[in-house]
Amino acid sequence: MSIVASIRSQIAPIHPEGYPFIGGFALLSLILFWIWTPLGWLGLILTAWCAYFFRDPPRVTPVRDGLVISPADGRISRIVNTMPPRELELGERPLPRVSVFMSVFDCHVNRSPVSGRIERIVYRPGKFLNADLDKASEDNERNALVIVVPGARIGVVQIAGLVARRIVSFKREGEAVAAGERFGLIRFGSRLDVYLPEGARVLVAEGQTAIAGETVIADLKAGDGNRSFRVG
Repeated sequence: MSIVASIRSQIAPIHPEGYPFIGGFALLSLILFWIWTPLGWLGLILTAWCAYFFRDPPRVTPVRDGLVISPADGRISRIVNTMPPRELELGERPLPRVSVFMSVFDCHVNRSPVSGRIERIVYRPGKFLNADLDKASEDNERNALVIVVPGARIGVVQIAGLVARRIVSFKREGEAVAAGERFGLIRFGSRLDVYLPEGARVLVAEGQTAIAGETVIADLKAGDGNRSFRVG
């Protein structure tokens, strides 16, 4: 393997959603270099950060039936039993919820936590409070999905944060989705909530770091056998 090929293999690809932003930062850097060189270097640093933000590395996803995989990179900020948003139509009883907070340094490509069919997608406008606050689940702009799996329905909610101003979804209602498959992203700091069915066994703890498409956050069938994996 050549040195160039070796370097390329270590650099995560950039998601196409990031190209306009990276190009904008690069253009701004050129203007800043023309105005004053130190400002140009600052712009170059911001351009590099933008490219880093929109990275989209491949992941190796466990795919045994019943496993629920983290939909986002970040910190497990809260694990509670709480009422799901009404638009999910998951019933009138509290359900286990696992929240993953993404800082501006985390990869923001979101991946499906399970394999199934997307039953519902509902967008709700709202505020842009700090996504780490619990009330952000109700007050902030959000995009909610319900994924149907054999014997259960899983709720996944993309929540915009203090800096985030755009939730992007790649899927439509009725489409099939595989565990670990990309389904959307949120720009610049946000949160993902996963609503699990009653009886699901949560396998993570608050404060733990999760990796989208790889970290198992819960098991719907704790007694089943070994896992297999998919790369993507």
